[in-house]
Amino acid sequence: MMDSKLRFSSRVENYVKYRPGYPAGLIATLRQSCGLTSSSLIADIGSGTGLFARQFLEMGCQVIGIEPNLEMRQAGDRILAEFPTFSSRDGSAEHTGLDDSSVDLVSAGQAFHWFERAAARQEFLRVLKPGGWVVLAWNERRLNSTPFLREYEALLQHYGTDYARVNHLNVENDPSAIPGFFGGPFQEIRYDNLQRFDFDGVKGRLLSSSYVPDSDQPGYAAMLAELREIFDRRQLQGMLDFEYDTRMFWGHLSTSA
Repeated sequence: MMDSKLRFSSRVENYVKYRPGYPAGLIATLRQSCGLTSSSLIADIGSGTGLFARQFLEMGCQVIGIEPNLEMRQAGDRILAEFPTFSSRDGSAEHTGLDDSSVDLVSAGQAFHWFERAAARQEFLRVLKPGGWVVLAWNERRLNSTPFLREYEALLQHYGTDYARVNHLNVENDPSAIPGFFGGPFQEIRYDNLQRFDFDGVKGRLLSSSYVPDSDQPGYAAMLAELREIFDRRQLQGMLDFEYDTRMFWGHLSTSA
């Protein structure tokens, strides 16, 4: 079983090019609900290539990216170099290296399902200022809204190396996972999100996933051949859509949970 902190090392280029960003509405919601301002200090946990961090940086926040994977962290540093209020460090949800009571908000985009939840919860309580917020977000690919997405999901089920085990839906659909993590009231919102790709984009989106065979693993060539068949069958004017529900959960962590 691959170490979760290493499994994206060979996927960085495709991750940068083909993973979806986050709707601007997320930040608008946080400004209204959490009092997020340009002076807020954010710890973005599992910051990766900076997709979620960018949303906070664009409104002027200071963001510290916590990322255990060297290749992903270096990509994030390069991509976000235009923002002087961004810095990153080697760390994890369980061991951020941040000072006690130092940040206004802890965020995790497409990352919470990799955390050791009990240890991460204690670490977030430690680093958050009194009254600080936790924000968890995912781009959740729709599984059956179109014939293409149904066939793409079947492809993952067939060729995925450990897809069922690491799928983030295991956490999102667990009725106790997110309520248990917050330990008290929290809020949830959904947004529509969309990517439109030619075949190279669909291929890159597939290969950005850590649970599909890499080029030196069994099943890689057969997987891409089947992907090509699906694309040719379902494309419209040479393009296909990936539809997502972007889900965001936010609230305070109860100290009594």
